[in-house]
Parts: sequence; C-alpha cells; structure tokens
Amino acid sequence: MTWFRRIAFGIVALGVAGAVAGGILIYQLTPTLPSIESIRDIQLKVPLRVFTVDGQLIGEYGDYRRTPTSIDEVPPLMIQAILAAEDDGFYEHHGVDIPGIVRALVANLRSGGHGQGASTITMQVARNYFLTREKTYTRKVKEILLSLRLEQALTKDEILELYINKIFLGHRSYGFQAAALFYYDKPLADLTVAEIAMLAGLPKAPSRSNPLTNPEAAVVRRNYVLRRMNELDYIDEATYQAASAAPVTADRHVSPVDVEAPFVAEMARDYIYDKYGDRAYESGFQIYTTISGKNQEAANAALRKGLVAYDQRHGYRGAIGNIDPASVADEKALAQALKEYPRSSPIEPALVVAADSDLIQAYAPGLGQVSIDEDGWSWAMDNPAERLEVGDIVHVAPRTDSTLWTLSQIPEVAGALVSLNPNDGAILALTGGFDYYLGKFNRATQARRQPGSNLKPFIYSAALNNGFTAATLVSGAPIVVEDPVEGTWRPENYSGKFYGPTRIREALTRSMNLVSVRILRAMGLPVVLDHLETFGFDRDQLPKGLSLALGTATLTPLEMVSAYAVFANGGYRVEPYYIARVEDQDGAIVEYSNRTRVCETCEVAESTLVNDPDSIDPRYARQVLSPENTYIMTSIMRDVIRSGTGRQAMQLGRNDLAGKTGTTNDFRDAWFSGFNGDVVTTVWVGFDQPQSLGRAESGAKAALPIWIDYMKVALEGVPETELEVPENVVTGYVSRETGEAVLSNSPDGYREYFIMGTEPQVGVTEADLARDMNRPEQRKVEDLF
Repeated sequence: MTWFRRIAFGIVALGVAGAVAGGILIYQLTPTLPSIESIRDIQLKVPLRVFTVDGQLIGEYGDYRRTPTSIDEVPPLMIQAILAAEDDGFYEHHGVDIPGIVRALVANLRSGGHGQGASTITMQVARNYFLTREKTYTRKVKEILLSLRLEQALTKDEILELYINKIFLGHRSYGFQAAALFYYDKPLADLTVAEIAMLAGLPKAPSRSNPLTNPEAAVVRRNYVLRRMNELDYIDEATYQAASAAPVTADRHVSPVDVEAPFVAEMARDYIYDKYGDRAYESGFQIYTTISGKNQEAANAALRKGLVAYDQRHGYRGAIGNIDPASVADEKALAQALKEYPRSSPIEPALVVAADSDLIQAYAPGLGQVSIDEDGWSWAMDNPAERLEVGDIVHVAPRTDSTLWTLSQIPEVAGALVSLNPNDGAILALTGGFDYYLGKFNRATQARRQPGSNLKPFIYSAALNNGFTAATLVSGAPIVVEDPVEGTWRPENYSGKFYGPTRIREALTRSMNLVSVRILRAMGLPVVLDHLETFGFDRDQLPKGLSLALGTATLTPLEMVSAYAVFANGGYRVEPYYIARVEDQDGAIVEYSNRTRVCETCEVAESTLVNDPDSIDPRYARQVLSPENTYIMTSIMRDVIRSGTGRQAMQLGRNDLAGKTGTTNDFRDAWFSGFNGDVVTTVWVGFDQPQSLGRAESGAKAALPIWIDYMKVALEGVPETELEVPENVVTGYVSRETGEAVLSNSPDGYREYFIMGTEPQVGVTEADLARDMNRPEQRKVEDLF
C-alpha cells in the first residue's frame, strides 16, 4: 500500500500546488480585469455618418462597418443560427463551458499547441471587447474570469446583443446587421434561411472563409450551421434540405449614399476630425448638415449638365487611348485595361469595335455592346470613320431619350455651385466640381477667383449711400485711368462699345464697366472698401485700385453667395453654416449650430457652434444695409433679369428673381449670382489653371444656364417673394435720357425709386435741387470727372 499512498499523496500535492498556483494567478489577474462599471459602459466602435437635414446619408467614414442593432430587432431564426453555430448552451451555462474547456485542454496538450479554444459566446464577447487575440493560457484564464464577471454584470440578452454587434464577419464588417447589408444589401429581417446560416457561420474564419473570398469553404460552413439548426429542431428537414442546396447569393455591397454630396460630407468630416481626432471615426457621431436632398441633387445635375454643355460647345478632343483588341480578348483583360482610364458615372470608357459613317459600336464589361448613332456623335465630328478606329478608347454615356448611347468626354473645365437660405445662412446645396472622385479640390469654398461684374452690385450699393440715385447720369465715354497702384490702363465695356451719359440703373442692368469705374473714382476707394466689408468681404482680398470696379478681387463662390444673401434678406448679414447638429451613436445631441437668423425687431447676437444642448438663446443677424438701399438695389437687379444680361432666367416664369452676371477679362471666369427671398445661389465656371473659356463664354452663357436649371427645382412650389416698399422709399418719374424729373405722362418718363429726400423735382434739375436744398452730394455725377 506504500506505493499507493505515495501516488495518492503525489496527486493531492500536485492538486494543491495547482490550486495554489491557480489561486495566485487568479489573484494577480483579477485586478487587471475591467470593472463592472466599465463593462456596463461598453461603447461600440461605430463609423462617422453624415446626413442631409432630412436624414439622408451623404457620407460614411471609418474602418468599421457597423450598424448597431437591438436584440429585439434581430429575427429569432438569426439568434438560433448563431447559437447553433457557436454556443447552443448559451442560455444554460454561466459564461464558461467547463467540459468544453477540459476537452480543449486535453487536445492542446496532446498536440503541443493552442489550437482548441472552446470559447462560449460570453467568452468571445470578453475577448473581443477587452482582450487581445493572442493564444496563451494566461489570456485564456483572463477570458474565463472576465466571462464570469460579464455574466454577473449583464443579462444573457445584453451579452448576446454585444456579440451580435461586435463580432467581425469579414470585409471590414462588424456585427451581423452590417454584414447583412454588405453581403446581401438587405437588413437581417429580410434574409433567407440560407443567408442567415451563411452569416452565422462566419465568426469561425471570417477573412478566409467568407462567401466572397472562398465561396466553397463558406458553403461547407453554412451547411454545417444548417445541419446543427436541424438537429436542434430550429428548422425542419425540408427547410434544411432546401437551404443546403441554395446557391451563394452574396456580393459586395458598399453602403450606398442616399444623396451625392461628397464635398459637403468631406467638409463635415474635416470639421469633426479636427475636433476629436481618430475618435471621430469610431464613436458613432452622426452629423446632420443643413443640406436639402432635393436641392443637392438639383445642384449636382445642373452643374454637370452645364459643364458638359460647355465642353461639347468647344469640340471633341478625340479618343483617350488605343489598345490592340487582340490583347484584351477576354472580359477580365479588357476590364483591367479600361481601369487605366478615368470615369465619372454615367460616363464610362469603352473600346471601339466598329466605326463607320453612320454608327459607332463600342464595348465595355458591365455595359455590353453599345451603339452610338448620328444623334449621339454629331456634336463631336462629321464622320466617325475619319476620326475613330477599332481599338480606340472613348467615353460613352447613356441617353435619356433613347436606348442608344452618346459619345462623351469628361469636361476639363471646372465649376461650382453654392446655395443658401438667406434668412439664416443655412447651406442648401454645395458642389465644388464636376466629380469629387476625380479631384477633391472644393472650388465652392477654396477657389479664389475674380468675380468680374458679379461684384458690381456692391459698388453700386455704396453709391446709393454716397449721394447717387438710381437715376443719376454717369458718363460711359472712354477713360484713361492713371492709378498710382495699378498704373495706366484703359477700361472697356464687355461689348467693346462706348456710351454717353447713362443712368445708374441702366448701367448696372447692362453691366457697363466705364460707368462703374467712374462711380468708384467719385466715391473714393476707402469709402467703397468700407462698404464692401459690411457684406463680409475680406478687405485684404480686395484690390487697392480702381480695377476693383471691374471685379478684380479674388473671392470664393461661398463668399459671393454670402454677400448676395444681404440683398436677398433685406439687408442683414448672416453667416453661412452647414452643420445643423451633431449626435452621438445614442442620438443625444453633442453640439448644434445656433445660427444667426433675420429678425427685424430683435436684438443682435453672434452665431456660434455651441456644445450645450440646453442652450437655445436665439441669435439674430446684424443689419448692415438699410431697407431703402436693399430695396432699390434689388429692384435694379430684378431689371437685370427682366431686360439685362440675366434675361434668360425669365424662362422660370417668376417675377421675384434678381441677380447679376459676371465675366472677367479674356473670359477667364463666368459667374451668375441670383436670388429671391428664400434662396440665393452663386455659380462659377472656369478652368483650375486660369485660361480663357473662349470668345463669348460670358456669365450669361456659361454660368446662368446652370443657375436656371438649379433654381427651377429649388423654387418649385415656393411662393413668389413680395418686395415690400420701405417707408422711406418714394417713387417719381424721371427722363430716360436726362435722369431729371418729368411728369408722369411724359413719353420719355419712367417710374424710379428714390430714398426719401433724394428724388428730383419736376422742372428742377439735380444741380438746382442740390443748390436750393443745400445738398451738394446731389450734384450731377458727370461734374465729378
């Protein structure tokens, strides 16, 4: 018996030693485990999402595809599939499967490795949230201890919900809802039995055995899950057999945006990243912008249409490449070859397979063979057989009026459109170029270009504050400017013609440069610069010479539209903003924009992005322009639409539109800014590296059609804005030729608006009026030159 006692003693000693060692290990590891409080405060890593004001997705950023889902929203069959695949005793054990661990330990001792894991769902949650994935016995002990703590802190459903939202399922998809959207483009509730089993089988080897990387291995795993579901009576035999025979339907579905607004989404991403760093991409922030989905889609379509129209007016640049058809005999080779060429949906590169005098045939994987008839190529050439050959690579685009296609090309010209609500500065739509993915430079906010005549209304507004009226006559004769800053130069009108004395209203309506120069010289540059600053223009970006009258400042479209908002809202300065609010992943407001808004009877306060969700103090815009000045300038800019350079806009059938074209020297930049009381919009067209747009490519030709197409949608269903006459504005009849007062029945007379006290008197010249009333500022402007 001695030997038996010795063996028994040895076993007991080993057991005691093991228990002591285990106790010491547990004692050492326990303080390193997360607290109950931190377990209850688990936060999922959720990507940053950016939305329109009405909740449509415009951007998503982050390494984790994840859509947090409540356990109540998960179909019961999905839960059963997960349990069948991973832990069918989940609701019975206390976080640890002891028999399973023993089996895994024996297997690992025999193999000399750490391959067997025996992890329950609770243990997987512990590992995924709090531990590394290293395979050591120490980590396994921590996993067991933490699992027991999890079971104490959380209910079974809470643990399972964490698992459903956390587990990695391949291709950057974390959680079953995100995986359903990625692989099948539908939520969990819409999955078939076979698809449910496919997802439930992914946790075992998500990277190497998913249905995209290795469909054969994925099917084997799926069918194992289905068999287990059948064995556990979760599905019947018929369902099991049908699902096991189902084909693989998974594909790659990157989360599509609801509205294309990548320039705005990038602005929002940049803002939140500057504030929170990398945490911005995993904290589940939801940024709601001020962008209107309807307006943004209209802006995208209008700008693209306008730039393509300009591009086609200036001719076809030819094939973008040529490849030997024999070298791309199969679809895969051709698809790879075409990847080298730019595309901008729906404009796609394709291989010419035939071209004669009537028809072009082209082919591209995904498109198939497309046909382009004369209606589709006549803009580009007289005879395709003379310009194209088999093997050429060309851009093609679908036609909306036919099953046929059109020959296309990606415009080299650039452009931007930005639209605001003038009453609070909310950006309704913004697009900074033809295609963000071909070039991320945001021309709406970053391109500083000369606005040309688009700047003139602000100079004429200064004139109304400094002794001029809308009826004041100013000479339009040739002039030589001798400027100490800019040297000697000779301004000309856009038409190249010269005019005699011209009323200010007519001069702005017809965009006369010479009148503008004389007005600026009469007032003096400091006076005008001070006035322009009140609209928000940066004085440092404005020239210090008389060329300012021709719009030689360097300004962005956003700065221009913000300034025009002052005219649109009755004379108030609002700050443009694009973030309405920021929420965390639980929907709590993190910060919001307490914007300035127009209120004629309210006190002025500053607008700021605040972090206190309970702070709702209103902030009101500061009035920077008198109602009288605003009214008269708006009436003049309405004439620009009715009878001036912007008369194309009359096709919108509205009487409340006002605006101004802008064209710079040598047609390098084309602008149009226009508004009513609800929407103000600026459009710019030009090349990124300044060069001429071509003869006659003025603001009216290149930019105004884009503005019209956008405003047609933006103002749909919006009532016309009534332009109320301020108390201090009076009307009088003046001569079209002399600008002097006439009787209302005079054949040469028309009705003009004046700030009270500046109106001319019948039978009295302006000079007499100024002398008699001791108002020298009312002298005729020609006398100033």
